Amino acid sequence: MSKHKDRILHAVDMRGTVSVVELSQILGVSGQTIRRVSLPLVESGELTKVHGALVSNRVASDPPFLARMNLNRDAKVAIARKAVEIIEDGSSIAIDTGSTSGFIALALRTRKKLSVVTNSAFIASTLAIIPGNKVSMAGTQLRDHDGAAFDRSAFDVIERMLVDYVVLSASMVDANKGFLVHEQCEVDIASAMLKNAQCTIMAVDHSKFLPQDRRPALRQPPLKANDILISDRHPPEQFNALLQGIDQRIAGPQHR
Repeated sequence: MSKHKDRILHAVDMRGTVSVVELSQILGVSGQTIRRVSLPLVESGELTKVHGALVSNRVASDPPFLARMNLNRDAKVAIARKAVEIIEDGSSIAIDTGSTSGFIALALRTRKKLSVVTNSAFIASTLAIIPGNKVSMAGTQLRDHDGAAFDRSAFDVIERMLVDYVVLSASMVDANKGFLVHEQCEVDIASAMLKNAQCTIMAVDHSKFLPQDRRPALRQPPLKANDILISDRHPPEQFNALLQGIDQRIAGPQHR
């Protein structure tokens, strides 16, 4: 099965989108085998399944973003599954541009009739192809390393939408300073999303609670009481004061 997995990934990545029937002919295996082998690839976010076809999640123009998505992939997949337990069909959501947010978008393909606003081209394209979804891409000028928009039109779109949830991420968590990112534009977008959201979901894997060589210096807006933190492990004790009153949801094999 592992050899079929590699061949399927290569074939889909080379073509971008390929039907199960065509893939079966290319690889010389049955459609049933294609579906069986591709199922864990879809669940892990390596491929997308839509209308009898498989779609590559590798974007040639966006290698740094994909590299970040591959860091702590299992943790991010677990966090994404936990987020889907919270976000129901018909919800409205604002989603930032983080790599963990990208996995949450992939997991949200199982939800129906979502209203989504995001400044991430990856997230917008991931959810826009689901029938019944309404997706607003905020912004017109995209950064070359992650396909994210931070121009004035991005703020105009975000500020007009009222949402049930805002999904945010962070580059690092500091016990005293809170959730940190590297760029002011990320703080500004997060602040705009928070203004019109009923509940915040902060999604960070366990590595964000550890010291880093390249320490971010900018604070994300603080979480409020009853906002939700999703991580794959319980944060260390020194973060107890920072997270007091926050609804902590721990994802992982023992918590699924």
